[in-house]
Amino acid sequence: MKYKIVKSCKNIDFSQVCEILHFYGLSDLDVDTQEKVFKNSYAVVFLLDEKKIIGVGRAISDGICQAALYNLAVRDEYQGNGLGKVIVDHLLKQVEGCNVILYTHPKHIGLYEHWGFSRLKTAYAIYIDEEHYREEGFIE
Repeated sequence: MKYKIVKSCKNIDFSQVCEILHFYGLSDLDVDTQEKVFKNSYAVVFLLDEKKIIGVGRAISDGICQAALYNLAVRDEYQGNGLGKVIVDHLLKQVEGCNVILYTHPKHIGLYEHWGFSRLKTAYAIYIDEEHYREEGFIE
């Protein structure tokens, strides 16, 4: 499979990013806000099949010891080709030396264990729309 790896937000069609993230229930932000989110991130990875964005991911980090991966998604029709792992590997390389937390939708929680991630026993969250996140299974 042929694709291009892009590690900047330059010339990215964020309407496609919104579409992918919405499909997986990872974000319902509008295009302008989603663009700000990615531009304000420490590291970003986009996979492109020509001009079509087929995968995304981002990391927030202090660049020294802590990082978190967010918004990891690959278009449904491109899954099964190892592209999710490509995104994660490129993000991990950009935050090398940091402890890394991976944030995902509860439906995908088991996916990352075979890539070396362990489930946390001690974590808490405060959500703006607590009811929504409770219904989606993010919190108990």
